[in-house]
Amino acid sequence: MNDEVLTARGLRKAYGDRVAVHEVSLALRPGEVLGLLGPNGAGKSTTVGIISGLTVPDAGTVTLSGGLSLASDEAGYKRRIGLVPQDIALYEELPARMNLELFGALYGMPADLLKRRTDEVLAMVGLSDRAKDKPSTFSGGMKRRLNIACALIHDPDVLLLDEPTAGVDPQSRNAIFDNLEMLKAAGKALIYTTHYMEEAERLADRIVIVDHGRVVASGTQAQLFALLPAAQTLQVELDGEPDDAALAGLPGVQRVGQRLDARMTDIGRDTGPLLAALAERGVKVRGLATARATLEDVFLQLTGRALRD
Repeated sequence: MNDEVLTARGLRKAYGDRVAVHEVSLALRPGEVLGLLGPNGAGKSTTVGIISGLTVPDAGTVTLSGGLSLASDEAGYKRRIGLVPQDIALYEELPARMNLELFGALYGMPADLLKRRTDEVLAMVGLSDRAKDKPSTFSGGMKRRLNIACALIHDPDVLLLDEPTAGVDPQSRNAIFDNLEMLKAAGKALIYTTHYMEEAERLADRIVIVDHGRVVASGTQAQLFALLPAAQTLQVELDGEPDDAALAGLPGVQRVGQRLDARMTDIGRDTGPLLAALAERGVKVRGLATARATLEDVFLQLTGRALRD
C-alpha cells in the first residue's frame, strides 16, 4: 500500500539557458524528515518553491495523498502545505499574534479555531509571553520561531523548511530542533534544507543530495555512507618520530604529525594487518582510536570541494 503523503516526479525548471531543477523526484511519508542537501545554486530552494506551489515547474508533478495536486485543487493543496521560507516572511510592525491571525485568515480558518491554534503554536515555539510584541523588537532566533509558527497555524500535513536556522544562536537552534522532533512524533512530514551537515545528521530519516539541479544520491545515512570508498578511519598514535621511509607504501595511510590516519572499509578486518605491517617496519604504536565518516564526507565526495557562489 502506498503510504506516501507527498510524491514529486520528474520536476524540471529552467530560467533561460540555466536549468535549476532537472528531473528531480522524491517521496515523503508521514512522520518522516527528508533532508534536502546541496551546494549553493544546486536547486534546493527552487525544488521547495515548486512543491509549495510558489514556483511553476516546466515539467513534472507533485501529488499529495488522496491524489490531490495543484492542478486538481490549488486551494486544497496549499491548505495541506506549510512553508518556512529561507528569508523571514513576517509583518514586522504587526504584533506576533496578529501575524498569526493574518496568515490563518488567508487559509479561511474560522475565528474560534484560529484563536485556539494561535495560542497553541505560540506556546509551541516559546513565544506566548511575546504575543503582543512586534517582530521588529525580536531577535533573529525569535523571528525564525515565529516564522515556523506562521507555517503551522493551519495545521498542515507537510512542512517545508528552507534553511530555517540560518543566523540563529545555539539556543534558538536547539529549540527549533525540539519543535521539529515533536512535529515528526505527531506524524507530520517534513522536508528540510540546510547547509549544516550536523543538522541533517540529527534530524533526517532520509537524505536527498542534489547538485546542478539533479539528484546525485538519496537514501538513509547508512546507505549514503556505503557510497564512500572508505567509511571508517583508524587513528594510530605513534610512539616517537618514525622514519618516513618506514611508512612508505602503506595503502590508505596518511601521516598527521605523530599520528597516522588509515581509511578503511572494515576496521575489524583491516586493523590487524596494518598493525602487523607497522611492527615489521619498526614503527611503535602508543594508542588507537576510531572515527567514522560523517555526512560532510559523503557530501564532499559527491559534490566536490570546489567553491560555489
